[in-house]
Amino acid sequence: MNVGDLGLPVAVPSTALFTDQYELTMLQAALRSGTADRRSVFEVFTRRLPEGRRYGVVGGTGRVLDAVENFRFDETILGFLRERGILDGPTLDWLADYRFRGDIWGYPEGEVYFPGSPIMRVEGTFAEAVLLETVILSILNHDSAVAAAASRMSVAAGERPLMEMGARRTHELSAVAAARAAYVGGFHSTSDLAAGFRYNIPTVGTSAHAFTLLHDTERDAFTAQVDTLGSGTTLLVDTFDVAEAVRTAVEVAGPGLGAVRIDSGDLLLIAHRVRQQLDELGATHTKIVVTSDLDEYAIASLAAAPVDAYGVGTQLVTGSGHPTCSMVYKLVARADRDEPGAPLRPVAKKSMGAKSSAGGRKWAARRLDGSGVAEAEVVGTGPVPAELAERVLQVPLVSGGTVVAREPLEAARDRHMAARAGLPLSATQLSRGEPVLPTDFV
Repeated sequence: MNVGDLGLPVAVPSTALFTDQYELTMLQAALRSGTADRRSVFEVFTRRLPEGRRYGVVGGTGRVLDAVENFRFDETILGFLRERGILDGPTLDWLADYRFRGDIWGYPEGEVYFPGSPIMRVEGTFAEAVLLETVILSILNHDSAVAAAASRMSVAAGERPLMEMGARRTHELSAVAAARAAYVGGFHSTSDLAAGFRYNIPTVGTSAHAFTLLHDTERDAFTAQVDTLGSGTTLLVDTFDVAEAVRTAVEVAGPGLGAVRIDSGDLLLIAHRVRQQLDELGATHTKIVVTSDLDEYAIASLAAAPVDAYGVGTQLVTGSGHPTCSMVYKLVARADRDEPGAPLRPVAKKSMGAKSSAGGRKWAARRLDGSGVAEAEVVGTGPVPAELAERVLQVPLVSGGTVVAREPLEAARDRHMAARAGLPLSATQLSRGEPVLPTDFV
């Protein structure tokens, strides 16, 4: 959900310059050669998952829809292109009226994907579709990487809540997108207020070490926080001596203290000691929150610890070592002439090595075994087999230039949980391995 869904005003800037210059120079050359209006089909896919990952997560679809809708060349943008001498007059005139009027299909946000999955398909004239390449890839590569990392962390955390806290570890705009993608992948809240405002994600936050150091004593800091936020607040207890801080925290807030946060040290050992101390002090319902540069492996190592929630920053917003998904945007079919009804013919890059691609307008479906568990990702260019007709993964996203698939962010989050649950059990292993489903091309 975005602020528009909440009835709140928001400025929506043009996304037209979130592109590479060669998209525009290709447009100009196609207009001159008379090929710009040929009906074309582009597909987004990845040839491989990040090393060791068993599945990918589609993130950013909702942001792609916003970007396509706001891809407009206003007078300021056209003036910039004119002053730089990037494009000629006829191309600038063409861009002044640009609106994407084609169709987009794709895996719905939160769905899982595998190598070769046609995650998104963009159809229209070459001119209108080629311009969207960079912005679509920018969004999907970033958000899907964060969503995949979040999903793995969600698996490791089990039922324990996860808080996204990575705003200070990435670009300010990326931080908002990362919080959104993390929520799709299974996180429960964010510390980033811009993400909370824009996407209605629950927000959290209390205090940092600076607040403790500001006061003359740790007791003064705890008292100020409890007086302001109530005894249900979370007190940070590792600024000096953890055991002394926990004792002081319970004395100040009482046994109804909401939580204590640990941000350094041997988290497994300290969590056990803090839990024992809290129980001895009568604070049996006080929760323990841990932070301190966690990733999915650190979270998994704390599974047996008396930890109630995790806060994750750097590793999450950087995709836990894989900040991109290596998705590409390739022309897979095009007409031989510019008449609207001209038939499409497959085209594909045939370079040597791993960068070749398969031509043709593709569908994708997920085949299940006799127990209803996914066993293969099936991708084809011909008719969809009858037994897979109800399992086709792509849905309409944009029809005739109009967005038709907006949904609350919660829907994408729920979809991901369902999709992940439908994979073989080995999908949730954190150890390195091959994709949990093969991709069968038919």
